[in-house]
Amino acid sequence: MRIQSAKDLTVYKLAYKLAMDIFELTKRFPPDEKFALCSQIRRSSRSVCLNLREAWARRRYKAHFLSKLSDCDGENSETDSSVDFAQDCGYISGEQHEQLVAQCAEVGRMLGGMIRKPESFLAADNLTSDV
Repeated sequence: MRIQSAKDLTVYKLAYKLAMDIFELTKRFPPDEKFALCSQIRRSSRSVCLNLREAWARRRYKAHFLSKLSDCDGENSETDSSVDFAQDCGYISGEQHEQLVAQCAEVGRMLGGMIRKPESFLAADNLTSDV
């Protein structure tokens, strides 16, 4: 299958699923977390997908592409940390924590692979690696 957009990337699909899983779980967080952990974990998990879309749009320029992938990786790490807080605050079970951490790890591994070998994803009309 030819990749037409970032939505076709396996990492995008996994990150999107993770964001939606987090959305569903955070619906049950206590009301006093609405503007704290709930909001933060939702934003960081969604940012992985949003930054992947931006990275894809900037793939003609290796430096820009890598910069956005680095943002994705950072947001994924933030999501992983928030999942730890959610468990330690008693908002999610150990099993839910384990599943979310595994999803974060898989997204992180895939992003790491893209960062290590960006050439596979750069646009065919890649003008330069320095811009």
